[in-house]
Amino acid sequence: MGRAKLPRKSTNIDMTAMCDVAFLLLSFFILTTKFKPAEAIAVTTPNSVAAKVAPDKDLVLITIDKDGKVFLSMDDEQVKETVANTLNNTMNLGLNVAAFKKAGFYGAPFSSLSQFLSIPEEQRKGDRLPGIPVKDSSDNQLVTWMRVIKDAYMGKKMNLLLKGDNAAKYPAFKSVIDAFKKNDELKFQMITNPESVPTGSELWKRTMSGEKREE
Repeated sequence: MGRAKLPRKSTNIDMTAMCDVAFLLLSFFILTTKFKPAEAIAVTTPNSVAAKVAPDKDLVLITIDKDGKVFLSMDDEQVKETVANTLNNTMNLGLNVAAFKKAGFYGAPFSSLSQFLSIPEEQRKGDRLPGIPVKDSSDNQLVTWMRVIKDAYMGKKMNLLLKGDNAAKYPAFKSVIDAFKKNDELKFQMITNPESVPTGSELWKRTMSGEKREE
């Protein structure tokens, strides 16, 4: 007796639910993604093979752009308030303390610092600002900034960072370092663009062999 043959049916998978899930995930990531805002101060840092991570609190960051203009930023609002009050008391600048605390960075001479703070945050762009005067050794205003900030950090650890553009000229760096030295701030960290150790280099060989690098 012949064996009955069962009719063949093609496999049918309903992808409706899968498409709904994929669409919901896509919508979620689009709505929750935060794009990195354009930097107020454009800086292209030099490359280095250093692996040390920069601190993320109690920061005093000095930035030098490609034109040699110097900018300063701090992250501690209490320190900002102390600095603003000190500048008002000692130099009679008439600064708006609330605006000073909210500012992301500072990049103007003391004489126009009050006007700088009145500029809307989104319009404070490094290429439109004069920066802190440092090039004239007789009027290196970063010296005063560092003295006031150092006093404001009295009793607390201050992490001093220097971020310079790869195209910046040496005189700008020298003026900043001179301001550090005049305030006995001889230790600071340079912010660079990390890259891998070149294969075959002496440091690469020492790293592969497990030898500790001397600091």
